[in-house]
Amino acid sequence: MKKIPVVILNGFLGSGKTTLFRNLLSQSKKKNISTCAIVNDMSQLDVDGELIASSAIIEEDNKMLESISSHILSSNTGIKLLDRALKNILHNQKPEIIIIETSGSCHPMPLIKYFKNQRNVYLSAVFVLIDSLMITQDYDCGEKLIPELQQNMIEEKRGPINLLVEQILFSSHLILTKGDRIKDDNLKKICSQIQKINPFSKIHSIIFGKLNIESLFELEGYNYFNVEQLFRELKPILEIESETDRPYDLATKVITDDRPFHPERLWKVFNQHLKVKIYRSKGFFWLASRPSQSLLFNQAAGSINFELLGIWRAAILEEKNNNLQEIEVKFLKEQISKESGRFGDRCCELTIIGDKTQIDEFAEKIESCFLTDEEIIQWENGFNFKDPWPKNLLKINN
Repeated sequence: MKKIPVVILNGFLGSGKTTLFRNLLSQSKKKNISTCAIVNDMSQLDVDGELIASSAIIEEDNKMLESISSHILSSNTGIKLLDRALKNILHNQKPEIIIIETSGSCHPMPLIKYFKNQRNVYLSAVFVLIDSLMITQDYDCGEKLIPELQQNMIEEKRGPINLLVEQILFSSHLILTKGDRIKDDNLKKICSQIQKINPFSKIHSIIFGKLNIESLFELEGYNYFNVEQLFRELKPILEIESETDRPYDLATKVITDDRPFHPERLWKVFNQHLKVKIYRSKGFFWLASRPSQSLLFNQAAGSINFELLGIWRAAILEEKNNNLQEIEVKFLKEQISKESGRFGDRCCELTIIGDKTQIDEFAEKIESCFLTDEEIIQWENGFNFKDPWPKNLLKINN
């Protein structure tokens, strides 16, 4: 039986893996390519899984997607869950290709080791995505990567810099994202610096996750020979790390609430209190100034953006001229009646990932941005809250 190729999308927190993943799945539907997906999120709030599940191709056949949350795939538990997910896919589907999106805190080595001895699938490539903007701002276009890694080694410390460099070392392809947000000279500098770390890896730059899915079938297969020495050197360390789902001093915090955010307070928190070691925050939310919009929040390092997911069901019903038929109104009311919140289906669900010494303080700042009881009364009476966030938002398409 012909083995099925597997492509792993790996990379540090906020590097653009989900954007690329959704783009590839969208292409697979349009081009009639049978594709299965496994998505992983270290938080119990499975934001990436929900986004992938909302893709048109997955909505048509949810057996094409396996979602793994609360564990990173590189842990012992994560590998067991990956094995189960892969068996479920192969039992239910006959895909031409399988794409795996790892969480940003996932070390690639345990996954590479797992796929080395599989009989029904083979590891085609390990794509490591690198946020060009983050590398430019935090690591001087990559020049600080090795010096900071060396300092960690001197101090016998394992931190995010170890993970970032080791992800690069195990890559077969390095995918630079957000290159449109930095100068061309800086992009060339990043290429030069990371090529020194892994001269075997092929480097590509993409914008908005645009990568031709047909190119995945041209890959020659992962070269295990290039990483044999790395396997030997890192084995003792990673065996220890495999016992935990929160390595590298990373912690997660989940915030859930039915209240909207005060737009100006939220703006001030992210502009005044966002620290370097708050690596990622993402999730679904609504603003008091935009009660109809279901929004996706996405922060990676110092980069923040909103995306429009759609319109809340409650907002559709509240619209006097919604042009709905009676059966559609009945259906929406039934759906909303299942919600536990005070504002219909409107809710905020955010996950924050960062250094364990900073995450609690930052989460408290975020929670202070929800409307107070007094402000909710003002909002219900039509008060207009100042909104400094961009008015024109990108609409997510599947």
